[in-house]
Amino acid sequence: MISIYSISALIVAYLLGSVPSAVWFGQAFYGVDVREYGSGNAGATNTFRVLGKKAGIVVMFLDIFKGYTATKLAFFIGLSVTGPQNSTQFVNYELALGVIAVMGHLFPVFAGFRGGKGVATLFGMILAVNPTAAGLCVLVFVTVLLATKYVSLSSICAGFTFPIATVLAYYLLTRKCN
Repeated sequence: MISIYSISALIVAYLLGSVPSAVWFGQAFYGVDVREYGSGNAGATNTFRVLGKKAGIVVMFLDIFKGYTATKLAFFIGLSVTGPQNSTQFVNYELALGVIAVMGHLFPVFAGFRGGKGVATLFGMILAVNPTAAGLCVLVFVTVLLATKYVSLSSICAGFTFPIATVLAYYLLTRKCN
């Protein structure tokens, strides 16, 4: 049964994801709306392009934090709603909150529904759900980026790594325990 707490957490996750950190940071500290330059996206990659390394790093961490925090909302209300933290329902609830935060980043209510691509926010969700898989995703991302210089290709390869890394981590951890 869906409770008012579950619905509230989904709304909060969307609102967290909707915080347009690239837009607000660019306007507050540089007087620039990053959506008007570069790729036109309100995300970390375009912030790196338009405003430079320091601003890009700040926005990247803010976007990761959005996804991580939204996903971890499950801990605040999830135990009473979905059961133990290791249950399938709980993990599904974490994933739902993270995906909703990514949707908020893609279509932010606070920025006219013009957001970014959601890569850093998605990484925050992955980090919250499975830190081991997140580490492997970073390794793949950096390797592909250094080899090709394409952030988009690096993001795609890292995205494909997540389910594989999750299955491998689960298999290796359950093998150790048995």
